[in-house]
Amino acid sequence: MDQRVQQVIALIENGRSQGLSILDLATAVNLSPSRLCHLFKNETGMAPLQYLRAMKMEQAKRLLESTFLSVKQIMTAVGVRDASHFVKDFRMRYGSPPARFRRRFLTIDSKGPPTGTPMAGKANR
Repeated sequence: MDQRVQQVIALIENGRSQGLSILDLATAVNLSPSRLCHLFKNETGMAPLQYLRAMKMEQAKRLLESTFLSVKQIMTAVGVRDASHFVKDFRMRYGSPPARFRRRFLTIDSKGPPTGTPMAGKANR
């Protein structure tokens, strides 16, 4: 894989791309924005912003499975500002909205609310 694409991926995966534009990412690897997008898509099969969105949704999924943070707190933690876009993107990627997705990973106490114990075996899906 091209070293410049690897550097951009590292920036994205390490969270250092928060608030950075394509221009900023391209400048970081000494490319024009259009050349970065072309190269990145050839190497990964998706545009840089699609890759960033996928990483945010993966992080949100992990937080939903392993924490008691609210959906709004998770949305903020992964760097998404618009709740409707967050829910839409999450649903498109995982087949259900975040709140419903989380319920699959919680044990339901017969007295009412979830106890919050992640169910074994399901976290790897």
